[in-house]
Amino acid sequence: MPRPRICRFVETPPRADYYKPRGVPLASLRELVLPVEGLEALRLAEVEGLDQETAAAQMGVSRPTFTRVLAEARRVVAQALVNGWALRIAGGDYHLGDADPAAPCGGGRGRGGGRGRGGRGRE
Repeated sequence: MPRPRICRFVETPPRADYYKPRGVPLASLRELVLPVEGLEALRLAEVEGLDQETAAAQMGVSRPTFTRVLAEARRVVAQALVNGWALRIAGGDYHLGDADPAAPCGGGRGRGGGRGRGGRGRE
């Protein structure tokens, strides 16, 4: 049996949860999913400019886990931008900033959420 995933700490929910190329009908676009914790990793590393050790501590994960989350987020965003695909931000295993860390992980188990890997099957 695989080890259960540790919830990642996400400061705030995304302000927008969908991006697509302008002028292209949504029905004709492929879609990739960026997990919410992937967006948080991008925010901490690229917007806040934190080093990986500090960013990992803020998310409540190890540095190697943060590195994997960040690398996957960068790959998904780059692939969506380069190929002109839609990008949906949803899913993952995370707690929002005001959630009780002892509560069960469930921040991203909503609509289309799963574990944030929905885009892999649609390439």
